[in-house]
Amino acid sequence: MMDLPGATYRGPLPPADEPLRRLVEELRRFVGRMAGEIGERNLLRRPRQLALAAECLAGELSDVGYAVNRQEYRVAGTPCHNLEAELVGGVRPDEIVVVGAHYDSVLGTPGANDNASGVAALVALARHFANRSIGRTLRLVGFVNEEPPYFQTAEMGSWVYARRCRERGENVTAMLSLETIGCYNDAPGSQRYPPPLDAFYPSTGNFIGFVANERSADLLRRVVGAFRKSEPFPSEGGAMPEWLPGVGFSDHWSFWQEGYPAVMVTDTAMYRYAHYHEPTDTPDKICFEPMARVVRGLREVVAALVKVPDSPAESG
Repeated sequence: MMDLPGATYRGPLPPADEPLRRLVEELRRFVGRMAGEIGERNLLRRPRQLALAAECLAGELSDVGYAVNRQEYRVAGTPCHNLEAELVGGVRPDEIVVVGAHYDSVLGTPGANDNASGVAALVALARHFANRSIGRTLRLVGFVNEEPPYFQTAEMGSWVYARRCRERGENVTAMLSLETIGCYNDAPGSQRYPPPLDAFYPSTGNFIGFVANERSADLLRRVVGAFRKSEPFPSEGGAMPEWLPGVGFSDHWSFWQEGYPAVMVTDTAMYRYAHYHEPTDTPDKICFEPMARVVRGLREVVAALVKVPDSPAESG
């Protein structure tokens, strides 16, 4: 828990304009394809669908002009792939901002929120930044094997990727993990937390959360400050002990292991979403308009991190 720049937005959301409605449909289409048409996708039970999901993501990135780099590694003899699209910075190319989301789903679920929502946001950000001039290098990465039994093991795709970054001596200045960002609820009591967070944060699940460890507190301030400055949408955040349940529950954890600053962007998953890791995690459960507002705010967060020339300059 910590003081963060700005204040969370309160009150009715502004009316949706036409660009926001287009973004809603873009996100809806991708989540429908990933979680509706492809469905459950994982190495243990649905390896063919996992490969189809990788091809779906690679195709979306290629269609907007990126060369997709495949980081292949093997699990029990089966090839797995992290997918990377890179936009090289024109001012500080050796400083790297990673934005990532895992494209696999847990056993037995189509994974609309966990994590087709995060991957849809990744694709939308890739489309927004395609062919733009930026200061730092931006990498947009789809990670494989985030879910159990690979979670927080050496075979977790994001840890494979982060270890390679460290082995190469790469300067990853920021990492954003996009994880379950599609559930929002204005009903009182719709939000839960592990103790003692329930004493500090709201009980209504209508906000987007930004979660860091203590070493990533400076990055958290920059991320939350940029989001609150640009997007009228409720937001909460904190730099928290890693032992709290849920704080390390995604791909940002892998970057923490390698000493890189990283922040998870999340709707808080199991603390709000009744369909977390269930067969009912289907596209019809996603709140696409609030999710689109979050993605719109994340555009400005990423712009601040990579110093897009026509965006407000970051401090420091």
